[in-house]
Amino acid sequence: MKIIVCVKQVPDTEATIKIGVDQKSIAEAGVKFIMNPYDEFALEEALRIKEAKGTGTIHALSVGPERAKEVLRTAVSLGADNVTLLQTAAVGLDGLATAKVLTGKIKELGFDLILLGKEAIDDGSMQVGPMLAELLGIPCITVATKLGVDGNTVTVEREGEGGTEVLETKLPCIITCQKGLNEPRYPSIRGVMTAKKKEIAVQPVQKDAAKVTVLGMTYPPARSGGKIVGEGAAAVPELIRLLREEAKVL
Repeated sequence: MKIIVCVKQVPDTEATIKIGVDQKSIAEAGVKFIMNPYDEFALEEALRIKEAKGTGTIHALSVGPERAKEVLRTAVSLGADNVTLLQTAAVGLDGLATAKVLTGKIKELGFDLILLGKEAIDDGSMQVGPMLAELLGIPCITVATKLGVDGNTVTVEREGEGGTEVLETKLPCIITCQKGLNEPRYPSIRGVMTAKKKEIAVQPVQKDAAKVTVLGMTYPPARSGGKIVGEGAAAVPELIRLLREEAKVL
C-alpha cells in the first residue's frame, strides 16, 4: 500500500507569537516550529497501517519554505520512508493554492491512501483535505477518530453531536484525522540518527495567485479589570442586569 501523509510546519503551541512589522504576518525570530499536531495523528495512523499489513511505503509531503525541511526530518525520525518538500517562498493561507500544489505531486507519486490532519492549528481552515479530494476525484472522510482498512474497504468512525457516525468508502481515498484517533509515538534514537542523514528531496513549486490574503493582524483587546457588584443574594439582580446590558451574554 502506498500511503501519502501531508504535514505542515506550524509555530509551537507554547511559542509567544508577535505580529511582524508588515502587520500581516508573525515575527518568526525566536519562534520554534513543529509538526502540526493533527498531522501527527495522520502520520501515526499511516505507520500503524503499514505495520499491521507488514508492507507498504509512507511518503510525507510538505508545502512551505526552506525551514519546513525540519518537519520532514521529524517524519523520517518517526518512520516515514520518503519525504519531499514542495518549496515555496511562504506558506500562505489560501487552501486551494496549497491543494493544487499537492495534487500535482500526488498524481506523480501515485497513492492508495492519503492522510492529513483535520486542520492546521495556525489557520484552522479545514480546507486542504476536502479540496484535495475534489481535485483528485476521490472520496474524502473528515475528522476521523477511528480508522480501519480491510482490503480495499476503509471504515471510519467520527464523533457527532451526541453519538458516533460510522462511514465506509473504497480506496483510493482521503481521510483527515482528529485527536483521539491514536497516540502518536516518540522518535527512536535510531530514527533520529536516520533523519539527520536523510537527504530531503526539494522541489521548487509556484503557487497560483492567492484568492485569500491577510489584510492585517491585530492583538486582541486588553482585558479590563473585574467589577464587584455587591455581596450575597442582594447582588444578584444587579449582576443579572450587567450581564444583560453590558456583557450582553444573557
